[in-house]
Amino acid sequence: MEIRNPIDVRIIVEGAADVENVSRALQNIALGAEYHITISSIIPTTNTEIAKKAVNGADIVLIATDVDAPGRELAEKFQKTLKREVGHIERMKLPFGHDVEYIDPNLIKMEIKNAIIRSGLTSIANLSRYRDLKVKLQESDEKNKRLEEKLTEISSEKEKLNSINHEMESSQERLESKLNTLQNELKLIKHRYADLKNKYGVIANKIFYESFSLSELWKETFKESVIEEEQINFITSEFKPDRIVLGQGFIAAPSKKDAVDWLKVIRTVLIFYDSKIEDLREEIGDEKFSPNLLKE
Repeated sequence: MEIRNPIDVRIIVEGAADVENVSRALQNIALGAEYHITISSIIPTTNTEIAKKAVNGADIVLIATDVDAPGRELAEKFQKTLKREVGHIERMKLPFGHDVEYIDPNLIKMEIKNAIIRSGLTSIANLSRYRDLKVKLQESDEKNKRLEEKLTEISSEKEKLNSINHEMESSQERLESKLNTLQNELKLIKHRYADLKNKYGVIANKIFYESFSLSELWKETFKESVIEEEQINFITSEFKPDRIVLGQGFIAAPSKKDAVDWLKVIRTVLIFYDSKIEDLREEIGDEKFSPNLLKE
């Protein structure tokens, strides 16, 4: 069987005379046997701060002040001040005042019992409310526990997000640094390109020639060997075609097509002028023959 400590009851009175009267009444009352109660102290004071220290830890405090107006005001002041310091506060309604010469101890004893009984009944009435509050408290504890678990999850997720954010910031810094480097390199390349463009711009406007062997290109084009390179040189020097250079057994032109096209022109010319050249040779003689005679 569980052994419980007796209910601690303390009584506040206004003065030393009240302490004597209450003590006399308690001599003929067996509160411990009847109610498992002990009157641990009788406190004579009108000072709320002294009363607050004296009743600290009590289960029940009985306020035994006079029934006159000052007594009621003092009781109300004690109730407001001490309600958070003890389990329950009850007013004792004593049918006497300080001007009464004789006080019946039985009346005090009966009022103490009645006050204790009222305290118990009030506690019983509050028991259902206490149970409801206990259930709500348990629900609140469970809700707080879930909230704490959720808060822990959120905190963990926050740490992860902070870590990711830190990594992204570091990555952004690296990318910005790399971007700056690339931009600087791009500027340098642009400067170099501008220099090269200025330096070699003239070359872009020049025509580059390809050189071909006259005999090989003639044979490749007409499937025959070149007969007289002198005649080809002569015709070329007479017509002076643009972008065609011929001599020393080679023909130079911007492209192979340009060279072939000119050889085709020469071959056509040779067909018409070949007989004339031969006639002049016979008539004048080789030693006096000059290709310029074809101009006459």
